[in-house]
Amino acid sequence: EDHILKAVNEMEIKNNVAITVLNSSGDEFGVVTIPYNPTTKVSNIKVELYDSAGKIFKTFSKKDFSDYTHNPSAGLYVDDRILVLRPVSTKYPYTVRTSYEVNTSDTAFLNFTPVWTYQLAVQKSSFSLLNKSGIKIRTKISDKPIAKVNYTDEGGIWKYSYENIPALKHEPLAPSLDYLIPTVEFSPEKFSLAGRQGDMTSWDTFGKWYYHQLMSPVSEVTPEIMAEVAKLNLSGTTSEKVKKLYQYMQDKTRYIFISIGIGGWQPMHAADVSKKGYGDCKALTNYMRTLLTAAGIPSYYAIIYADDSVISFDKDFPKFSGNHAILMIPTEKEPIWLENTSQKVAFNHLFYNSHNRNVLAVKENGIEIVNTPVYKPEQSKEKILAKIQLQEDGSIASDASFVFSGGQYDSNLRLFSLKNDELQEAMKNRHYNLKIDKINVENLTNDRDQARIVYDLKLSANGFSKKLGTDLFFPVMPYYQSVTFSADEERMHPFETSFPFQDDYEIEYNLPAGYRIAEVPQSSTLTTEFGTYSINFKVKDDKLVVHRVLTINKGLYPKEKFKDYMAFRKKTASNDNTKVLISKL
Repeated sequence: EDHILKAVNEMEIKNNVAITVLNSSGDEFGVVTIPYNPTTKVSNIKVELYDSAGKIFKTFSKKDFSDYTHNPSAGLYVDDRILVLRPVSTKYPYTVRTSYEVNTSDTAFLNFTPVWTYQLAVQKSSFSLLNKSGIKIRTKISDKPIAKVNYTDEGGIWKYSYENIPALKHEPLAPSLDYLIPTVEFSPEKFSLAGRQGDMTSWDTFGKWYYHQLMSPVSEVTPEIMAEVAKLNLSGTTSEKVKKLYQYMQDKTRYIFISIGIGGWQPMHAADVSKKGYGDCKALTNYMRTLLTAAGIPSYYAIIYADDSVISFDKDFPKFSGNHAILMIPTEKEPIWLENTSQKVAFNHLFYNSHNRNVLAVKENGIEIVNTPVYKPEQSKEKILAKIQLQEDGSIASDASFVFSGGQYDSNLRLFSLKNDELQEAMKNRHYNLKIDKINVENLTNDRDQARIVYDLKLSANGFSKKLGTDLFFPVMPYYQSVTFSADEERMHPFETSFPFQDDYEIEYNLPAGYRIAEVPQSSTLTTEFGTYSINFKVKDDKLVVHRVLTINKGLYPKEKFKDYMAFRKKTASNDNTKVLISKL
């Protein structure tokens, strides 16, 4: 890509890309896509197909492209468009060379990423920038182990390139792709977005622009919104008032993606959300903020990178970025955090992919960079208390209570969108390792005050215990198959346990009449940097009680430690597969 920044609101981009598809599995890389929007003009489109000998055998122009709404998130209102061409070749390898020019008034987004997906090797990728505008531009280079940038300044033209980047292979526990790939980022002190000029000299100047240009025009406290709040008769502490307003907002609205106006960055007007009852993360967060304003409670629209891996903003590099919006309400103690896109999520609970990072809290006088809460593994827990009756024919009858909190609360919210028959089937699939005869979920509850999901699970299953003459033996962990990963191949990249959690299971086994425990297994404890594991066995009133706790820490580790992590998980799996022998009297 060659960029010429001519003015704060004028940029010319020349694109020239050649991709070689080696076999049919790579056909998706041969698809040509050219996005555009009302502030961009695309011209001089040319696509050439080359055979394995390097000869052109087909050419295309703009008339051969299909023109679609660019709506990967299934939005209701979107004004982005995309041109798509799917060239076809029956012989491999073939090369698709694409060139086109873009003229745009949007100058807020300048980035160079040489590779953007897995299974794509890069022979050479280059980016140049000629700044004719006189605007000061900051740069930030983030090299990674797979490649380091080559940089030259030739007569005022900044040139960046990467060469010979091997194709990235997706590996188990891989961190976010953004963590693995190198980038060069640019931050112009002055920019234009959808016809509005802004200042990115500092986070404060950027925050003032964001507040006054994007937030204030859509945050009017209308008489109708004032009346909404008045009807709720708010009373009590700030937290109690916020909770009542938040749960009112949840019950009234639903999430629908919207990407129109101001580059898809400005929220829909709060009054329209109030009337229509829907919005995306921007719109719902700003509507909640406006309700709080009407109640006299200050709050701050907060921009965040929601991702399994931690992606935070650089305090020294102001930049137009982020992919999600949440709300922060300051209090005398800890801030209250609100996730506004879910009608089911609990009060003051952020999804796990919003924890342990910073946000841009947009205020009238600038941006404040604030840290979100940090999950400890024990705050993201699955707790099981179970009683299992062993039968002489090898079957079991199980009565168990399940409690989920933290990130494990998040992953179970989907249960509330299922019909009863779907719920029972989902539980069969969840406990697929059991030969389930009957299953029933009871008392499924979403505690939106404490961020806990609870339910009781009653099931009967066949073939749990195996016969050994007149004796029986059975595995001590009945509900899940132990998770293991292959470590046979050489690890190429770092690995991440992005989701800290703790599983705490206490299971009481009641023996069939006329049986006794032949031998109580040995208790075991493991402690590593990745987490801890313990399993304890005791006999109480002729019943075997098993207490097992697995704790996985959040961490990003070098590839050299992957075998150590695998050894830890293999030991936990081996202990989970402990068998108990009971003998007939």
